[in-house]
Amino acid sequence: MSALFLLFGAGLLISFLGSLPLGTLNITAMQIAIQENTRRALSYAVGVAIVELMYVRLSLKGIDWILANQKVFYYMEWATVVLFLILGLSSLVAARKKTGTAKPIQLNNRMHRFWLGVSMSAINPVQIPFWFLWSSYMFSTKLLQSDSLHFNVYTIGIAVGTVSGLLLFIFGGRWLVNRINASQRIINLLVAAIFLLSAIIQLFRVLNKPMQERLQPTAFSVPARLDSIAGRPVVLPPFSYIHACSKTPVL
Repeated sequence: MSALFLLFGAGLLISFLGSLPLGTLNITAMQIAIQENTRRALSYAVGVAIVELMYVRLSLKGIDWILANQKVFYYMEWATVVLFLILGLSSLVAARKKTGTAKPIQLNNRMHRFWLGVSMSAINPVQIPFWFLWSSYMFSTKLLQSDSLHFNVYTIGIAVGTVSGLLLFIFGGRWLVNRINASQRIINLLVAAIFLLSAIIQLFRVLNKPMQERLQPTAFSVPARLDSIAGRPVVLPPFSYIHACSKTPVL
């Protein structure tokens, strides 16, 4: 039982820390809380978490499918670059408008914020190598086992960690904006800068190390060991700090 609590805590901590670096998902949660209300921001956070759990389960039980369909995720990465660029330019246009209530394209619509969270999380393929690396590491420590109980405890911990990380931006962001008395224009400029820089970072990743390479199973340097994920023997990938520190393209 103590091992399950440890597994829950590990999933929570990994997910929480991975949600902290400034990125497109957490900054949008903060923007919704500031420009709309907390309830909508919470709906958005739940949508983000649900899709992330699907990616986690895919990384746990769908390794064969991921490795056989890497081109799908490669095209998703290019789509992410284009989308981040559009969202960044939209926020920039909103910041240039004289009206203080101007919103960027991702908020200037009637889409329920839950579905906004689902869609923005779904087009964030960076989560796949993130959880592939961390799940591989958890398997290597034997803390995570290939059975439903361990998978469920692990994914519940991840869900709690994701929502907790987004809550920090939702409430902390509102507190900070009220504290410094920031205008909507400054907020839109900040969001524009994050989306545009995220687009550049994502483009750099696609061109220099596409997902096909990031998902290639290679040996740990110290020590190299063979393990299995969901019954499939794999040589665990190297623990890359760059790909394991955040779930989104970050600054």
